[in-house]
Amino acid sequence: MSTSLEHLAAVAAAGVPGLAPVAVGPSPDDDADFRSAVVVDAAGRRWRVRSPLSPEASVRLETEHLVLRSFTPAVRSRLPFLVPTAAGSVAHGDLHAFVHSHIEGAPLDIDALARMAAEPDPEHHRHVPSADPPPTLTVQLGRLLAAIHALPPALVLDADLPGYTAEQCRTRRVAELRRAAGTQRVPAALLHRWEGVLEDRDVWRFEPRVVHGDLQEDDLVISRGRVRGVTGWTDLHVGDPAEDFAWLLAARDARLAEGVLEAYATACRRTSFQAPDREPDPHLLDRARLDAELALAQWLVRAVDRGADDLVADAEQMLATLEQDVARLPDPARGAGSPEHPAELSVPHGDQRPRPAGGTESPQPAGGPEGSRPASGPDSPRAVHGTEGSHRTRDPEGPAPAGAPGPLPGRTPREGPEGPAQGRSTTS
Repeated sequence: MSTSLEHLAAVAAAGVPGLAPVAVGPSPDDDADFRSAVVVDAAGRRWRVRSPLSPEASVRLETEHLVLRSFTPAVRSRLPFLVPTAAGSVAHGDLHAFVHSHIEGAPLDIDALARMAAEPDPEHHRHVPSADPPPTLTVQLGRLLAAIHALPPALVLDADLPGYTAEQCRTRRVAELRRAAGTQRVPAALLHRWEGVLEDRDVWRFEPRVVHGDLQEDDLVISRGRVRGVTGWTDLHVGDPAEDFAWLLAARDARLAEGVLEAYATACRRTSFQAPDREPDPHLLDRARLDAELALAQWLVRAVDRGADDLVADAEQMLATLEQDVARLPDPARGAGSPEHPAELSVPHGDQRPRPAGGTESPQPAGGPEGSRPASGPDSPRAVHGTEGSHRTRDPEGPAPAGAPGPLPGRTPREGPEGPAQGRSTTS
């Protein structure tokens, strides 16, 4: 499927009846699996068209399209943010391009979000027509997560999307650990650390909720200090709410994660919150840290499976650095997740999709030059501060953790509990 801007504008016109493109521009806030554009129609409305570059990416877009169509007006009214509206699709062989409504704004990197949360810009609220002070970005993020987790499970299950119990979530992590141990390349100290968390049944006593499952800072559309929208709904499922918190651990300012969790807990206590319980479980961040650290092991497994020796060497080096860092910490099964044990780890931020901040470039007239496409590949390494872990990569087959020379192609769901167990015996 052609991915020129002119072709994507034509796709939008074919997918949405009555859409007459007058301008088109690149949409840089997308990963290397897709080519995207923002199309302006004759009425001044903006549309986002996304074209997959592989069958796996096409499946992800089809899933997101299904999810967006399941967000009825009643569901959308419960959310304190906008969700794109599915407008149309165009088939090209086995691949499908999709057109959604475009939400104005731009993603920010995690540290920019932390700075905005700590020091709000008064200019962002000068024209807010309210006598009450607007909520801080930290509060907005807490309410955002609470609103997602309060969605009815039927929204997911009726769409034939996955649902997992707490024990199934633990079992899936066990399978990931077994595969990592089977490479015989993961430091024994890290395997022991992760086994300790997986064997602690108290850590895995939580109520499954609807989770975004793919949440990153680049899925948040920010405008004038407000979270206007949330995108990236390819992995919606019922499962562990900790998955939606892991990305917060990458901020250099540890107050961001702490503040968001506090705002989340406050939202849970509100009578309008429809979740099964009124308090976040006490081990939520412990599981988020486990996800973050296992991200490197998953990347190693993918590199070994593909026979990519250079990537294997990089993954081994990152795991060795993680081993050195966690050696300074208490065992997580004995309270490493408590606030009394802060640490700074060198584990890189998990998802490294090339989404520069600054918003979409100004659209150019349809038929004009295509414009430059953001470079693919991982961002430069970034240390994780203030937590014992980093954010987990979205998928071991997706973008590499920072520091790896390049992404591995393809992206498939995580291996389930039936996955192969090789080499060293781990938690059962």
